[in-house]
Amino acid sequence: MKMRRCIIIILVLVFTIIYLPVITAGQMQLPRINYRDEGLMYMPDPTRTSQVNKAMRQATAFYRSISTKGGYVSKYSPDLTRRYGEGYFEIAAPTEIFVQSPGTPAVGQCFLRAYKLTGDEEYLAAAYDAGRALAWGQRAQGGWDHLVDISHLYSHSKNPLRNSGDCTFDDNITQGALTFLIDLDEVIDAEWLTGSIESGLKFMLTSQSENGAWPQWYPLIGSYHDYWTFNDDAINNCIRLMIKAHKTYGKNEYLESLKRAGDFIVLSRFPKPQAGWAQQYTYDMQPGWARKFEPPGICSSVTAENIRMLVDIYLYTKDDKYLKPIPEAVEWLEHSKIKENLWARIYEKGTNRPVYGNHDRRVYYSYSQARAGYSYQGDYGIKSAIDYYNQIKSLGSKSFTKTDSSKPLLPQDRDAKIDHMVKPVAAKIASLDDKGCWINRQDNLIHTGDFIRNMNLFCDYLELAEKKR
Repeated sequence: MKMRRCIIIILVLVFTIIYLPVITAGQMQLPRINYRDEGLMYMPDPTRTSQVNKAMRQATAFYRSISTKGGYVSKYSPDLTRRYGEGYFEIAAPTEIFVQSPGTPAVGQCFLRAYKLTGDEEYLAAAYDAGRALAWGQRAQGGWDHLVDISHLYSHSKNPLRNSGDCTFDDNITQGALTFLIDLDEVIDAEWLTGSIESGLKFMLTSQSENGAWPQWYPLIGSYHDYWTFNDDAINNCIRLMIKAHKTYGKNEYLESLKRAGDFIVLSRFPKPQAGWAQQYTYDMQPGWARKFEPPGICSSVTAENIRMLVDIYLYTKDDKYLKPIPEAVEWLEHSKIKENLWARIYEKGTNRPVYGNHDRRVYYSYSQARAGYSYQGDYGIKSAIDYYNQIKSLGSKSFTKTDSSKPLLPQDRDAKIDHMVKPVAAKIASLDDKGCWINRQDNLIHTGDFIRNMNLFCDYLELAEKKR
């Protein structure tokens, strides 16, 4: 009898310690799972999916709560008193939003993807608000700067009042904003959205040079910003946008635009023995200086990107003239390796010596003299770019289309991918605080880039789980 009484007392104490703190308003809530101990690993698929959906909704609600009229900046202090643009040096005003990634277009794409996966109208509303913020931040010319003011946007606003200003193709800014708006146009029909897209695509055509290239900024503002620019994928992201515009709206002027840009890539490749491309071109088609630490020369990174771009244009147009510059470019890349799978970023025109820069606008020939924090050596995806070309060359455009990455995964491969994702997904759920916020441990700030990566990880998981069912 005493033994039974002791057992009952122990059970009551255990219940009180574990469950009493989580009983509120007469309802008992389950204690929080310790995801770090891989709790998610042992849940059945529907429960896992439910937890992921819950985390996504919580994170989205928090991020919407800190938005500026639907737009976002790149970083926030935890108390939201400081808002940052491109780096810690750039403080964003209360009515400014960031267009450069990770900024408003990339956040909007996350919301749009989540809506398409789940059908949850909250995500669509968030994407809608991000689209409005971008439309009201658009310049009168039709493009965007990296940071824009939307103080003139109100809930009752119907048509944007746009201010004139400089627009840039650097860092996928104008192209990324338009890409998101075009994607949003597939699911909503709004006059302000149609007007913004039409203005943006008209700007793309107006800013394109007669030779098919785009400068880094338009209207032209002087210095290297006026050069025809491949660096940071400026021209290539313009081409990707025009491909998307033509696929979506079918206008021949968009097709002609992307073809002309492809012709510029063909035209601007240097002859043998340095059959590559420069980061930016002066008006006499020579490699140009950019920033003080970016000397002119033939660029291995740009050459790899242009190989990929030419293949993409070939796949879209079925015109094999876009493949013809590639073999000699591959030959130059193979010849210019520093060692296996390592290249200098820039090679001096004429000598093919690797060149480096610093803050004094001088050319250096030793890597040890290069400015820190800039990628002067790397693999630059060169091997995969060459493999991509070789695959297309051997298969042809029709065969490649039938065997591309859109081919469904085999069930065992899909299950393996899901199992591989459980730990990182669990860790991201665990690191979400009670407000629905991820705090970056390195600088104790809220990073929009973290939100984008984590939301896309959750979407990847949900996409695979849905296909499994």
